[in-house]
Amino acid sequence: MNDTKVFRARLRGKTERGMIEIFLIHPERMRYWIVLARPGKKLAVGARVVLAGGLSGTVASKQSDGTIRMRFNHTSSRVIEIANRIGEVPIPPYITRTPKSLEEYQTVYARRTGSVAAPTAGFHFTPRLIREIKRKGIRIAFVTLHVGLGTFQPVKTERLEEYVMHAEWGEIPAATTRAVRKAKRVIAVGTTTVRALEGLWDKPRRRGWIRLFIQPGYRFKVVDALITNFHLPRSTLLALVSAFAGRERILRAYRAAVRRAYRFYSFGDAMFIH
Repeated sequence: MNDTKVFRARLRGKTERGMIEIFLIHPERMRYWIVLARPGKKLAVGARVVLAGGLSGTVASKQSDGTIRMRFNHTSSRVIEIANRIGEVPIPPYITRTPKSLEEYQTVYARRTGSVAAPTAGFHFTPRLIREIKRKGIRIAFVTLHVGLGTFQPVKTERLEEYVMHAEWGEIPAATTRAVRKAKRVIAVGTTTVRALEGLWDKPRRRGWIRLFIQPGYRFKVVDALITNFHLPRSTLLALVSAFAGRERILRAYRAAVRRAYRFYSFGDAMFIH
């Protein structure tokens, strides 16, 4: 399971040219963050954004992928602390009711703050279900992948092989490494867990930035089975499950889901692929 925890990443502030929305993606070194801004045209390099809680930032550069590199007046941990006081829960646009608390858009096992979207396959697991799973002799272990643009940005290229993934930070703890090595079968809860396991398994210390784009033709090294929701078209998530189960098999499953009126996306139904 991916134990990442969502923070209130959507902030509202003002510039000399008016109000603006800042969406925190992930921190970099020395008080810098990669962010999205709306409307981004209001932000030139050097522009200052003033937010609540004593937080402010200056545009350091504008990236070719539409993101913005911004330097804040506080450390990254302090920025998250302030954001959790003044910000909004970063729900997807198709969810119309804003959650009153972070717990409504959080897995019950979330513990490591850093995501701007929840690993939604984990929404299906309650404390009671987790206890029942453990009673059956199944060991639960955790990885961390802080969900960012790499997970939810749509594929905009015509050919999958031309698409470049945004990096997301992840880690496989030593205890999880030992558990995986001993396991008869590794079942990943969610596509972010798959990307953490597959993207970090061969890396030194099994931690760092992940840019792995899993698409049909990929050979899985770690994961044997997958629990996942039904995903949006033109998404890297749909490419991943197609790589895991086969494109035609996945399309048949999606056609069946549509016929039976299954719920799609964040709070939707899940499937077990094995």
